Amino acid sequence: MSFTDTDIMDDIMQQIVSKKITPGTKLPSENELADRYHVPRMTVRSALTKLEERGLVYSVQGKGRYLQEKTKQIQLSLTGKTSFTEKMQQLGYDLKTENRYCEKINFDEKIYDALQAEETDAVYQIGRLRFIDNEPIAIHHSFVRKAHFPKIKEDGPQITSMFAYYRKLGYNHFSSSETILSITFPTAKEQELLSCQSLVPLLVVETNCLDMETKEVIEYTKILYRSDKFTYDITAG
Repeated sequence: MSFTDTDIMDDIMQQIVSKKITPGTKLPSENELADRYHVPRMTVRSALTKLEERGLVYSVQGKGRYLQEKTKQIQLSLTGKTSFTEKMQQLGYDLKTENRYCEKINFDEKIYDALQAEETDAVYQIGRLRFIDNEPIAIHHSFVRKAHFPKIKEDGPQITSMFAYYRKLGYNHFSSSETILSITFPTAKEQELLSCQSLVPLLVVETNCLDMETKEVIEYTKILYRSDKFTYDITAG
């Protein structure tokens, strides 16, 4: 049988699934794999590169390639009722948040519809990068109307928790009416922020946040979660 790089990649992935290769294990060298599959070294290198791009394998300079370490399990809330920051702290995760930007966006029909905003409304996007155990886990994009938060341009660059900000302004009880899950692949900028490769799937969670007293939508959120170093418990609760 003549093996291609895809055949080799599939065989290694099957060994991962069947747990013949365990997390953190050093893989055989390119030369060893080339002998095993009776193929040129370049064919093996191509297969290993594709596995790296999918986040299944990583390289250590001068030492070789290793199967990705066991993923951390993170419990997510899929509604706008619970602050991500508060949820992670309650569960004992070592969470850090970096506010990356606060900027006014151009008209986007999907976002404006989610916020029940008029085309003439000013909408701001607050972007935050989340870390757990010093590993980047997610990018949070929060969209709000200036009509609801007149000082958002000034306050936005300092916000790390949107719910904490809302509570300072008198909003105390939250809900959501819609949550959508999907999968995407990272852009070049997202790869840089999340320290991941181009073919690592990202879990996308989109939801809205309603003020329980007025039933008005005060926020639309789009969160991108890494899938290569984290797994997610999305059980309601």
